Amino acid sequence: MPDSLPARLDRLPWSPWHWRVVVALGVAWVLDGLEVTLVGSLGGVLTRADTLHLTDAQVGWAGSLYVGGAVLGALVFGRLADRLGRKRLFLWTLAIYMAATVATAFADGFTMFAVCRFLTGVGIGGEYAAINSAIDELIPARVRGRVNLAINGSFWVGAALGAALSLVLLDPRVLGPQLGWRAGFVLGAVLALAILLVRRHVPESPRWLLTHGRAEEAERVVAAIERAAGVMPAPSAHAVPAARGRVPAWREVAHVLLRVYPRRSAVVLALMASQAFFYNAIFFTYSLVLTRFYGVDESRVALYIFPFAAGNVLGPLLLGPLFDRVGRRRMIAATYALSGIGLLATGAGFLADAFGATGQALAWSGVFFLASAAASSAYLTVSEVFPLEMRAVAISLFYAVGTGLGGFAAPALFGALVASGSRGQVFGGYVLGAVLVIAAALIAWLWAVDAERKPLEEVAPPLGTHH
Repeated sequence: MPDSLPARLDRLPWSPWHWRVVVALGVAWVLDGLEVTLVGSLGGVLTRADTLHLTDAQVGWAGSLYVGGAVLGALVFGRLADRLGRKRLFLWTLAIYMAATVATAFADGFTMFAVCRFLTGVGIGGEYAAINSAIDELIPARVRGRVNLAINGSFWVGAALGAALSLVLLDPRVLGPQLGWRAGFVLGAVLALAILLVRRHVPESPRWLLTHGRAEEAERVVAAIERAAGVMPAPSAHAVPAARGRVPAWREVAHVLLRVYPRRSAVVLALMASQAFFYNAIFFTYSLVLTRFYGVDESRVALYIFPFAAGNVLGPLLLGPLFDRVGRRRMIAATYALSGIGLLATGAGFLADAFGATGQALAWSGVFFLASAAASSAYLTVSEVFPLEMRAVAISLFYAVGTGLGGFAAPALFGALVASGSRGQVFGGYVLGAVLVIAAALIAWLWAVDAERKPLEEVAPPLGTHH
């Protein structure tokens, strides 16, 4: 009996075609890391009278608007990715990001800068939903975990790139503060344009085509992928889901999340919200802690991003294969729990003033070696445990709620704790972050899905089969 199209995709050997997809789609996280770190590193420069002359509060607002835009973009474009297809959306969202980033370089004051940051966030937020869906639907099941983790971890490649760019461009011997910050945004847009050209050649998800009644087109796409991977195309048994061509109404989405899969929803919410708080608590106050408690000069803060970024990149890369071999539930629970224990230990060292600036940066690097794999596994989980017809909207909903719960509160809370000048108060914040991820580890241990090496259709059957 012929294999179904999804089965043909899952049995493909890893090939140069898969590498091209990973690079073309995965760069979304590199761009996000570049944006966040570039603006973080340029924050001080943008307050100067010879640049945009922003206040500290305005720099903070610009950061909040970027996050707000990302949440809105995820919700709007996640819905559209289920309705109109993965490909159309991962081209549109990158184009929005590119246009907004170019416009940022020409900002003449706070209002234009803030609007551009918001629109840049909209593009990046839309990328999350469309791309996590497409990656899971194109990558063979046996390596889905490691590939997804590695791609999500590439945010920190962008972070290191952003830190390096800021150090070079702001150097008076290169461009200096007045032009350097503008050049940073232009270079981000140039990178996006190059990726847009590569992305045009990534096909629509055959799984999405099937659910929308476009079986012949799906067949042609899979045959082309097989030829690119060096496999002889074979005829398929299509197995088109019954409810094809229909995007579920919001009421049905809510029914699936709350009634059909309540435990999966609880796991995903715990993972997303706790990792958002954990990350934003540390990362958004990274420079404040180094300058206030360790006396690091503001111009040298970017140097301390590199060990932090290295830990964050290496964690998903080195631990990723274990999520396919040892299993999702065990590895998610282990990485979340160990991240929390690591933060408690690092926080105790900070409280006792046991580290210098370098020691603190290296300790955080070790903690986030684990935390980066944990956070990436949250995105992996939400992208594979819900039915295909609502995959992108599920990603966007949990990204929005998780970011809203964990992302908005943490920077403000930790900013206030750092401003107090008390190591004890900052340590209290670290304890809260640690408790949240350890609680998420327990929830994952109890209820997470053993999705490793299984076809997506087995992990979550199409909606037409739910009654």
